[in-house]
Amino acid sequence: MKLLAEVGSAGLSTRAVAAAAGVQTPALYRLFADKDGLLDAVASFGFESYLAAKRAFEPSEDPVDDLRRGWDVHVEFGLSNPAIYTLMYGNTRPGHQPAAAAENRAILRGMLERANVQGLLRVSVEAATVAIEASTTGAVLLLLAQPEQARHAQLIRPLRDMVLDAVTEQGASRAAGRSPVADRAQSLLGIITPAGNADPVTDAGFSVLEAGLLREWLARLDEAHRSTDESNPASR
Repeated sequence: MKLLAEVGSAGLSTRAVAAAAGVQTPALYRLFADKDGLLDAVASFGFESYLAAKRAFEPSEDPVDDLRRGWDVHVEFGLSNPAIYTLMYGNTRPGHQPAAAAENRAILRGMLERANVQGLLRVSVEAATVAIEASTTGAVLLLLAQPEQARHAQLIRPLRDMVLDAVTEQGASRAAGRSPVADRAQSLLGIITPAGNADPVTDAGFSVLEAGLLREWLARLDEAHRSTDESNPASR
């Protein structure tokens, strides 16, 4: 980790690591197979304190607020540990993901699945995971490319709010008594609404009649459950 902070992953050689550790270079290959295996182990070791905090994350009654807090923890770790963060997310290879990054993704998915159960997601769990991962890691890497004195977390906070607003229903609107069934129906209806000459339902192999019927059912579900909420004083 010391060498990584000094020269970065591109300048890090197994020979230099072996010399600093006081072992022969073949010992590294016996333990880690290759340089990529060594770097994965370093990344997981460096990420351990962050993952420990995420594992112990106490969920609140508002999953959307939990996502907001999780975003802030992620950004703070990246800005405080630039070498490890860049190793984790700035040197990716297609089809390969360090174990620590995979665990972090699983924790994020768990938070999103909890929000989804409560009807707070506008999109699928997978789509929300990608959107949040892309925006957090891209924003942190952008800040890390700036001089150290210019790396301010508040610069990317508006991005956090825009992304979470785009993928979630806000807790305040749900607390007003809106039905999760109506919300889900409306969200799905928005996703499968034709745009231009493209219809995502018929493109998936359904007939025009089937696509129309699906949209009619979703509209009726939305209307029926909203009417139920409005007539039930306990839901207000």
